[in-house]
Amino acid sequence: MRMFKRGNRTNGEMCFDWVNNILMFCICFITLYPIWYILVNSFNEGADAMLGGIFWWPREFTTENYAAVFANKGLMTSFGITVLRTLIGTVTNVFFTAMVAYPLSKEHLMGRKFYIIMGTITMFFSGGLIPSFLLYKNLDILNKFIVYILPSLFNFFNLIIFVNFFREIPKALEESASIDGANDIVIFLKVILPLSKPVLATIALFTGVYHWNDYFAGVIFIQDASLEPIQTFLYRIVAESGSNQMVAAATNVVKSTTSLSIKLATMVITTFPIVCVYPFLQKYFVKGMLIGAVKE
Repeated sequence: MRMFKRGNRTNGEMCFDWVNNILMFCICFITLYPIWYILVNSFNEGADAMLGGIFWWPREFTTENYAAVFANKGLMTSFGITVLRTLIGTVTNVFFTAMVAYPLSKEHLMGRKFYIIMGTITMFFSGGLIPSFLLYKNLDILNKFIVYILPSLFNFFNLIIFVNFFREIPKALEESASIDGANDIVIFLKVILPLSKPVLATIALFTGVYHWNDYFAGVIFIQDASLEPIQTFLYRIVAESGSNQMVAAATNVVKSTTSLSIKLATMVITTFPIVCVYPFLQKYFVKGMLIGAVKE
């Protein structure tokens, strides 16, 4: 029995494409609609939003929720801390991890297998929260900005990606640079790193998203409100259901905000920057993951 063809495609192939497209549309909708729902309600008048029934468009459009959030000085301070932490934490993590990964990518490195085994163990087992807290206390980094940077300076999972990427770089490039008189540091900085933009962007994306979204360090290791990242600020708003103090402060500026509307506006503000950055790094993401993937 001959199968009916349209062009060079069979009915079965066309049916598969339709099913696949519908399935992907449903997955995208389930993923994106909660974000759209929060965005729509954040632009709706607070008291009206409490009545419910807002799914696609604001019923009473207003920007007062955002005015109330930006009127809170703590938000802007936390936003600045998060931006600074993300920039410094991402740059230091990527550079330090790449610097450690480069020698580990060389088969002739003495003790290389031991370092790999020790690093792999840390991926599955950690000291736990209390030992970490005591360690940070002895290092005198509690309640200081450096507590965001120092513990996250190195990540072994990122190192594995770097190591496998560096192995793909032709050795002839390093040998030619060595003949010209370049030492290992010069080769790493001027030959290896410029050729590693895809994996650098991939690891930068991983690390940047982690630093931007992390609230736990601010909750456990920071007591000074002026050092709280924005995610910890948001956590306190959401966790403290009776955030009457902030709402009261906000209602001095606007009269139609509620605790829920302020929470939604704060969520949008904290999510928007990282969503804007992601598309610029996405073109490197797949390439970096494939080239730096673990190979047998």
